[in-house]
Amino acid sequence: MSASILPRQSFAVDPASLSAAQTLCIYLREAGHEFLTVLRTPAFALPTLAFPAVFYGVFALLLPGQWPGHTKAIYLLATYGTFGVIGPALFGFGVGVAIEREKGWLDLKRASPMPIGAYFFGKAAMSMMFAVIVLMILSALSLAAGRTIELEAWLGMVGALVLGTLPFCAMGLFIGTLARGTGAAAIVNLVYLPMAVMSGLWIPLFVFPDIVEKLAVLWPAYHLAQIALGLAGEVDGVRYAMHALTLVLFTGLFATLAANRLRADR
Repeated sequence: MSASILPRQSFAVDPASLSAAQTLCIYLREAGHEFLTVLRTPAFALPTLAFPAVFYGVFALLLPGQWPGHTKAIYLLATYGTFGVIGPALFGFGVGVAIEREKGWLDLKRASPMPIGAYFFGKAAMSMMFAVIVLMILSALSLAAGRTIELEAWLGMVGALVLGTLPFCAMGLFIGTLARGTGAAAIVNLVYLPMAVMSGLWIPLFVFPDIVEKLAVLWPAYHLAQIALGLAGEVDGVRYAMHALTLVLFTGLFATLAANRLRADR
């Protein structure tokens, strides 16, 4: 049957008419499709999963050396874990949204009856799922090398890091609204790599000059890493509420900036 003679209502569903169960199903399906899409994209999946594992294996497990007052493998599990969960959020949103804007896919999503929130939920859920996989790989490497962490501490650290992807989802979304296509990847790298170094994710801040440690508070990755280190038992006296509030404010700031950009882009 030709599409021209089908009634208009065959192609449209008012999102407001959907039940809570139907809406939830749409959100979960969008998250599942988003996860499979990026999992089948080697340029995204392989670096996202491999780089943190390789860096952790080399610097935490292979290179000799002791850090007074710290268990090096557990300390770096927290910091490379932070590094690992930030990547999917920044690239998934930053590059993903930029490419989909360029190809008109985001406009199509807006015009469809699908709740627009499902689009952003799908990408955030994908980022969290990749974060879990990254953390499982790093933890397996640590365990295989005989470096163990208390289960309660590990669960707290993993939970905090998975939730901690949200500020970087918002940051990535904002980057995705600034550039189109591959230009967003360059911007993400210009933010991601310096932030990782200056936040102490690759090399502990205590080996840097004092000025670097003082300026680290400007980066959201620093605050997430401090929470992870505290929960892992590697840093004492962590002000969890202050770090968490800072991350919430970063999330709100970048989400607001991204929303304004998306409205102006219509």
